[in-house]
Amino acid sequence: MSISVSLVDSHAHLDMQEFNPDRQQVIERARQSGIHRILCPLDLSFEKSLRIGFELSQKNPDILLAAGIHPHQASQLKTHHLDNLKKLAQENKILAVGEIGLDFHYNFSPRDKQLEAFKLQLELAAELGLPAIIHSREAEKKLLELIPYSGFSPGGILHCFTESFETARKMIDRGFLISFSGILTYPGAEQIRETARKLPLDRLLVETDSPYLTPLPEKKKFRRNEPAFILSTARLLAELHKITLEELAEITGASFSLLLKLKKQTPDVKM
Repeated sequence: MSISVSLVDSHAHLDMQEFNPDRQQVIERARQSGIHRILCPLDLSFEKSLRIGFELSQKNPDILLAAGIHPHQASQLKTHHLDNLKKLAQENKILAVGEIGLDFHYNFSPRDKQLEAFKLQLELAAELGLPAIIHSREAEKKLLELIPYSGFSPGGILHCFTESFETARKMIDRGFLISFSGILTYPGAEQIRETARKLPLDRLLVETDSPYLTPLPEKKKFRRNEPAFILSTARLLAELHKITLEELAEITGASFSLLLKLKKQTPDVKM
């Protein structure tokens, strides 16, 4: 049966080298699958990431941009990065600050550097009035401490959610949306599925985190994830809430648009 759907991929790294061979084709496949907006977080420490992202956005109005220093690169944060971030926001080239946050699993940057970079970028996001796209892994306590401490209030997205239900609720209370990736489809992710089931639907998003975290149905055939594969995650989230895929797309799309202050854009795409 043919259905119409208009989904948002709230987090996809289309600037990364994994997409160098076929970046535009990936975007076209996403459109054919009913993906009408993709948020691409750029790496502020890597000039090529910014260049590719800006070129993509200029060519494809459905590609939206954020920028920030990821916790893995936190030790590289310099004053000129913050100056550039402010300039990009003032020129309306980005709609959010991110991906920023804390990763106490890998600790590729020392924790003190992560905390400093996160705080500085949160403070700048608050100054600019932009939402933050936040990465948090095994860092719930510090995450919840820093959000109010920094004076941050514009809300944002807690992306690729893997933390506890209590953290999700507290972040929702702070104005954040909770975004679920292909991890939701993995056999060992029952706790995450239970959290997704219990959270209010109008505070949820779906994402691919491409090129990572390919959903289980596609993982057997494809190593690289891409936005078109978000359908598997979205279908499961819809099932968890006992609604249709079209209803999920409508609700998550509206939440995404409200957060980023976008006009409603829901083309009728058949699949």
